[in-house]
Amino acid sequence: MFSFALTFSLQAPAADLVRVGNLKFAHYGAISYMAEICGKYDLKIQERVFAKGLDIMPAIIAGEIDVSASAADAAIAGRASGVPIFAVAGFAQGGARIVKRPDLKIDSIKDFKGKKVGVARGGAQELLLLAELGKNNLTWSDKPGKDVLIVYMAFADLNQALMQKNIDAMAQSEPQASQAINKGFGVELMKPYDTPMGEPIRTLVMTEKMYKEKRPVAERFMKCFVEATKTFIEKPEVAQKFVVTKMFKGQITDQDFKDAIGNSPYTYDLTIEHIQTTTDFMQKYGVGRMQNPPKAVDWVKLDLLAEAKKAMGVK
Repeated sequence: MFSFALTFSLQAPAADLVRVGNLKFAHYGAISYMAEICGKYDLKIQERVFAKGLDIMPAIIAGEIDVSASAADAAIAGRASGVPIFAVAGFAQGGARIVKRPDLKIDSIKDFKGKKVGVARGGAQELLLLAELGKNNLTWSDKPGKDVLIVYMAFADLNQALMQKNIDAMAQSEPQASQAINKGFGVELMKPYDTPMGEPIRTLVMTEKMYKEKRPVAERFMKCFVEATKTFIEKPEVAQKFVVTKMFKGQITDQDFKDAIGNSPYTYDLTIEHIQTTTDFMQKYGVGRMQNPPKAVDWVKLDLLAEAKKAMGVK
């Protein structure tokens, strides 16, 4: 007699890959955290960290990134230059401070006359700084001859420049701004949120291709985003441990994190009005050098977010 053994191999379908562009800041932590929980949504998230939001746009054009986290102005400038993206959510608000050297008598933005102020080009901090200078009737340039000399440098270099007294003040992101204050080489001058722009909202953008052609994947991705954000909002200890130990590998302290998130809370939400106001300010101050600034109503798409929040029981 012959006996036959039949073996069947049942494999689960491969998870859908979503390539995410992100930045290394405390308030971008929930975006990084998505990779920890994405399996339950049949997703594999591949995170790629960039130096600044504008750097992600060429990668989107090249077809290397599906979703990106960045400041709103980087997303707006990208859209204006033809990058095929939709703004689909917010993920943090605030996240900026203007910090001065402790040895200088600078009591207000008006005292920046004759001073050197550092900022990263193309970030929310640049637009906030220029809005504050404009509000105080100060002129500025990255060359001598105006009231304020703007010194452009990478986020990572600003703190060292302030510490070494190569600049007099800086418009900096979090947690680097809080770190400068906690280490004693910087003093907060202000949180620059008193212009019509208000607090900047960091923006999650998705390629038009993913939004239109991979709808089920986009829907699952947004549910994952909402869960990650909900976790960080409701369980700050989880957020703190993840950001301090995994993102920054102990390079910032728990206090740095708490101070940073106190100034840049996690959120889900975005409005067409905020993106339009930011666009108008960018045009006014020449940030992004946009020939054809996009109308927010044409590319802010919040339906996926609304559906995901409803499905996840988030108001």
